Amino acid sequence: MAELYSKAETLELRRKHIGPSCKVFFAKDPIKIVRAHGQYMFDENGEKYLDCINNVAHVGHSHPQVIKAAVKQMELLNTNSRFLHDNLVQYAQRLTATLPEELSVCYFVNSGSEANDLALRLARQYTGHQDVITLDHAYHGHVTSLIDISPYKFNQLGKEGKKEYVHVAPSPDIYRGKYREDHLHPGNAYADDVKKIIEVAQKNGRKIAAFIAESMQSCGGQVIPPAGYFQKVAETVHKAGGVFIADEVQVGFGRVGKHFWGFQLQGEDFVPDIVTMGKPIGNGHPMSCVVTTRPIAEAFGASGLEYFNTFGGNPVSCAIGLAVLDVIEKEDLQRNATHVGNYLTGLLKEQKEKHPLVGDVRGVGLFVGVDLVKDRQKRTPATAEAQHILYQLKERKILLSADGPYRNILKFKPPMCFSKEDAKFVVDQIDELLTDLEEATGLRTRNGLSTNVQYKRKVPTEGSSQLDCLSESINHISGSACRQENGFCAESHTVPCKRIRT
Repeated sequence: MAELYSKAETLELRRKHIGPSCKVFFAKDPIKIVRAHGQYMFDENGEKYLDCINNVAHVGHSHPQVIKAAVKQMELLNTNSRFLHDNLVQYAQRLTATLPEELSVCYFVNSGSEANDLALRLARQYTGHQDVITLDHAYHGHVTSLIDISPYKFNQLGKEGKKEYVHVAPSPDIYRGKYREDHLHPGNAYADDVKKIIEVAQKNGRKIAAFIAESMQSCGGQVIPPAGYFQKVAETVHKAGGVFIADEVQVGFGRVGKHFWGFQLQGEDFVPDIVTMGKPIGNGHPMSCVVTTRPIAEAFGASGLEYFNTFGGNPVSCAIGLAVLDVIEKEDLQRNATHVGNYLTGLLKEQKEKHPLVGDVRGVGLFVGVDLVKDRQKRTPATAEAQHILYQLKERKILLSADGPYRNILKFKPPMCFSKEDAKFVVDQIDELLTDLEEATGLRTRNGLSTNVQYKRKVPTEGSSQLDCLSESINHISGSACRQENGFCAESHTVPCKRIRT
């Protein structure tokens, strides 16, 4: 495939014309991708990479059935939803059939951010309240209204980042959080914290419009809420006059395998008031949706302010959405997510038994996280080690990402066509890298495990940053600097070690 520009030219033009805050993966040596198919991506030299990052290409990159549906409809008509068209109502009918009966009214938009922004408008109009409860480390989108309710983002702005109408509840993380797996009822305990937040807010004259949470926190570290948590939170929020918004942008459309939606893991007795979705909905085509109840939709309409979206719900987008639903069903991708996800999780749990760097493995379906730690007892995050592994995997033609508040969680969210062979290949590579890393840092010797490992703290000098320290640390480990993509990093350390063989 002929390229318009060389990789160096593309990079130079990007630096010239694209905003500097728009980061690329693997900034020291970014990858130029020119095509993709299924769970694989190809660079300008034809090198094949296994994609464990793209939950956007939900049914697989360049899926022929999705492409065919898009082209066929584009050849006929594409226009806005002010005209009647069967694709819009057919898709709304198909989509709502996957949800509880109460969730029956759709608003089609173009991105997850747009969906969550609209969800806030619906909640505030329906309740007449302003305040929002969000989870620590949460991310809900990049527009201003969502940066304001995303601690993952606004914490980077310092003390001024948090608005007075935003209340932050602890992330319901039973591995690293306030209440852990040894707690008798962690779901109840975390829900009680939300109740206390509401009580304090009300004493200060604040009124809660909504509680918003990803059904499973992704950027927050692949966190799966404990049983009963959403039910108790919803009960408390409803009593306060608010609504419950379930953000399914990253985890919906069968990714959890057993259920079509992540919130359904909490049980049939839990139904959110508003559900937002994006990313996988169009397999890479920019579309998203907000689904809510009839009373909330009618209250929104009663404001007298017409809602219109030029591209939301256009015939081409709906044709693509229908094709994605068809492929999920035809190729039994929910079942694949269950079987391959269980296999992947099992392999990774074997690594936990084998490697002291693996503190926790948690996952449902093809949503899996590996929490890397320096010290299992203290659960000290292994940030530099996680970044090292990502870069070494990239050299082995595997694309994986890391996230969480300390950027030490290896995140698996591949296309749904991911196979057991893919899972085995990735875990085998991670096994080798963990072994090398543990031997180099003293966590492991050829004869077994070392339990008396000392880490020397790297203290930033004047004029240096935590990012510089992290880069130096990784450089010390692997001989190559690995900067984190978003410029945020946790407390860093240097690790005395020999050079890692790769």
